[in-house]
Amino acid sequence: MTPTTAHADQDAVILDYNGVIGLQPTTDQWLHLVRTALWPEDDLPAFQHAFWNARPAYDAGQLSDLAYWATVLGHHPGARRLRELRDADTAMWTFTDDRVVEILERAHASGTPLVLLSNAPRHLSDVLDRHPWRRLMSHAFYSARLQVCKPDPAAYQHAMNATSADPHRVLFVDDRADNCHAARRLGLRTLHYTGRPTDLAAALQPSN
Repeated sequence: MTPTTAHADQDAVILDYNGVIGLQPTTDQWLHLVRTALWPEDDLPAFQHAFWNARPAYDAGQLSDLAYWATVLGHHPGARRLRELRDADTAMWTFTDDRVVEILERAHASGTPLVLLSNAPRHLSDVLDRHPWRRLMSHAFYSARLQVCKPDPAAYQHAMNATSADPHRVLFVDDRADNCHAARRLGLRTLHYTGRPTDLAAALQPSN
């Protein structure tokens, strides 16, 4: 936890999804996606490199599902396989950390406004909006809908505007250090989340 977050009063919290609320995909889930893509299973690192290399543009809504997967694979996957790839990709990002959700439920019950700010493609955004934890968020902003990804300042501005609060009284939580650095430059308090729910609970605990 960064020193700027410890037991500080705050008017709102802006949260990342993947790596905070959402669990990282397992190796088995990655291998399922590799098999769906008809990619050699023993070449997972190369697949992940292709997957991530094209991801920023996909997350920013600049590539369609077809354009993204054609870029990853180097060829048109066909309509049926495209649906299978999109569904397998989406599914592996939808598992949540129950411990984090419980902490957010307590924060929500206490009246703390929670805002989601996630780099996510459009279909995944639609699926996440239907999950039960989504009701805890007063607003949810996804990069594909905004057409801009963190750490671009414009992405943060949408979430900051939704809080109607002084940035110095808003906590930003993300598992990526570069996203936290960008948030601090905009005046937000930050918690670089490293997978310890106790850190999040402490950061959301109001001072007495």
